[in-house]
Amino acid sequence: MTFLSIVIPCFDEEACLDELHRRVSAVARAVAGDDHEIVLIDDGSRDGTWAAMTRIAAADPQVMAINLSRNHGHQLALTAGLDLARGERILILDADLQDPPELLPDMLAAMDSQRADVVYAVRRQRAGESLAKRASAAIFYRLLDKLTDTSIPLDAGDFRLMSRRALDALLAMPEQARFIRGMVAWIGFRQVPFAYDRAERHAGETHYPFAKMLSLAFDAVTGFSTAPLRFASHAGLALTGFSFLILAYIAVGWLTGTAVAGWTSLMLVVVGLGAVQMFVLGMIGEYLGRLYIESKKRPLYIVADVIGTAREDTVLGYRGDKMAASEIPGGNGIRPIR
Repeated sequence: MTFLSIVIPCFDEEACLDELHRRVSAVARAVAGDDHEIVLIDDGSRDGTWAAMTRIAAADPQVMAINLSRNHGHQLALTAGLDLARGERILILDADLQDPPELLPDMLAAMDSQRADVVYAVRRQRAGESLAKRASAAIFYRLLDKLTDTSIPLDAGDFRLMSRRALDALLAMPEQARFIRGMVAWIGFRQVPFAYDRAERHAGETHYPFAKMLSLAFDAVTGFSTAPLRFASHAGLALTGFSFLILAYIAVGWLTGTAVAGWTSLMLVVVGLGAVQMFVLGMIGEYLGRLYIESKKRPLYIVADVIGTAREDTVLGYRGDKMAASEIPGGNGIRPIR
């Protein structure tokens, strides 16, 4: 067990890694000396990210490099790093350096002074991001807060400092569709905010386009709320009341002899009902799909290679690097998570 683990998922971050390592290593040594580890996870990158990680890990014994077997997505790559980390305090950081690692000493001080298990960073300013992205993020967090049964902090990403007991509680949650910032909020314990200004990306471009943000939003809503399912019953009650009004209107028209066949109004009702039904069926399908995926009980991630010392008692993934070299097709000596 080490004092500090800094967990950093990476996808096509070759251009950021050297500066990332320099800054993270400097602040880690300042607060923990050699009693720290930097956990870098390559999430199936298409550039030279793994080669750069290998080079950095060879030069710095405090670096643990994890190579996943394919691209699993940011939340599962982060899960892999958290599962293999050995620290008593764990800092989650993105590789693009928008979240300054130099805030670590102040976050540690806040954790100690307030006896907190989680210190989550809250964004005051978001440099280098478009107005559309800032607006969509603000709307997303506030809408999520209204929909979910768990209170999830506004304007807080995955950048946070956690205690070992908080992380162990998080790792006891094996669901596939992971929204880690919501899961951390769900576990409870004492959690305190830490306000900061987010910097511009150090290099490269964002790997979270609108489609991935939308997918994360679906995981967040379906993972922490049944509000979309409750919408079906509410919509049914509303449409039932509306139907009674239409029946009353038809009865009055028939009794007074003023009933006129109206194609437009008929089509409006049919299209409206059809749209609501399709939406409700779609949301039910989303929940059923997640139940189907969970029922398979597949490992959350698969590790191909590990450079450095990782935890042995991992439970959420499969460590292919634990295979004997003779068991690997081709026998190339690379050890493939159990």
